[in-house]
Amino acid sequence: MRRSLALVAVAVTAMVALAFLIPLAVAVKEIAESRALADAERQAATIVPALVVTDDAVALERALASTPAGTSRLAVHLPDGRTVGRSRVTAADVAGAAERARTVPVGKGYVLLRPVALGDGRWAVIEVYAPEADARKGVSTSWAVLTGVAVTLVVGSVVVADRLGARVVRAARRLGQAAAALGAGDLTVRITPDGPPELVAAGRAFNAMADQVAGLLAAERELAADLSHRLRTPLTALRLNLGGTGPEAEQRRLAIDRLERAVDEIIEAARRPSRTVPAGCDAALVLRERLAFWSALAEDQARPWQLVGADEPSPVPVAAADLGAVVDALLGNVFRHTPQGTAFRVTLHRGSGMVGILVADAGPGIPDPEKALRRGNSGAGSTGLGLDIARRLAESTGGGVRIEPSALGGTGVNLWLHTDGRAAGPRRRLLRRTRAHGSRP
Repeated sequence: MRRSLALVAVAVTAMVALAFLIPLAVAVKEIAESRALADAERQAATIVPALVVTDDAVALERALASTPAGTSRLAVHLPDGRTVGRSRVTAADVAGAAERARTVPVGKGYVLLRPVALGDGRWAVIEVYAPEADARKGVSTSWAVLTGVAVTLVVGSVVVADRLGARVVRAARRLGQAAAALGAGDLTVRITPDGPPELVAAGRAFNAMADQVAGLLAAERELAADLSHRLRTPLTALRLNLGGTGPEAEQRRLAIDRLERAVDEIIEAARRPSRTVPAGCDAALVLRERLAFWSALAEDQARPWQLVGADEPSPVPVAAADLGAVVDALLGNVFRHTPQGTAFRVTLHRGSGMVGILVADAGPGIPDPEKALRRGNSGAGSTGLGLDIARRLAESTGGGVRIEPSALGGTGVNLWLHTDGRAAGPRRRLLRRTRAHGSRP
């Protein structure tokens, strides 16, 4: 912006300066020429008295020599054709000036021809030579002064425009930095409105927006914490009413424990004043833990399953809890939407700057994969929340989710996470809200 304002100032000031200085430069040149011709007229006037008295060549030559210009610049053309002094014009030029003064350009200067009446109808012509140096005397200095004035005007306008631009840019930069800080999660950022009235109004609007966002998020945290607290009572009653022994009872107790931990995490996150960026986790470790959890249910339902490629560490830039919630959501879809006994396989892929997780099953498949990725439109009585949170988690790293037929004959959900920092903005803890909606088993 400052550069643009400076260029505009240069253009406008230069046009204004040229509009005034070019006519002034021409006028200065014409004034210098007029001054030189006026001086030549004065030189000619000094010869007129002698020419009226006598037309003797010797006397006239002495009169010419007594003038400041001398015989080198003055000459007299007598009626009988004689010329006293040094002449620089032709006879035709002299004849053309017999009754009216005229100026003839010659060589590097000008010649003034002034007629003088001698009586009896006779005319003499006085010739005065004005060198070009006299006609241009002081012109270069005047032009240099005018050029200096123009440069000073342009530089001054650029300085003024830059100062005004700096004020605007400073206010706009502060507003941009505050907006970036607010987008990064700093809800306390505010600015002091400054600059032009438009930016002052924008700054006030930003402060009002920040206050409203902070109030909405505070209300959201309170609501989430309140709902989470309310969940504790039925969870406690469910635990007390849970009886029996055996693998199924133990599995139900583990599920309740995990649900209670999820509720505690929601309360803790809701009470936190700002959200933090997850440090990352080992995708292989998360997959092993979650498959160990789901293996008991898979055994109960006679589902063959495999975990492939999770033998070596695979760091990803998402929180372990978030990745675990996504894996649970995808596996929960397999158990929910395929018949008992349907096989599934989870594969971990490692690539250059990328980690992929493929959840494949041998079920009936998904007729419309694109629709399934849109929340609330997955069909089969599902909200589509599991695929939605998987997509948002992948996109937070710059990756994505793709649904395609699997090698087992059913559906394959490909989750790709970038590990080379391609995310466009700060990563969000995507699953804080989704846990409160019951997306996990």
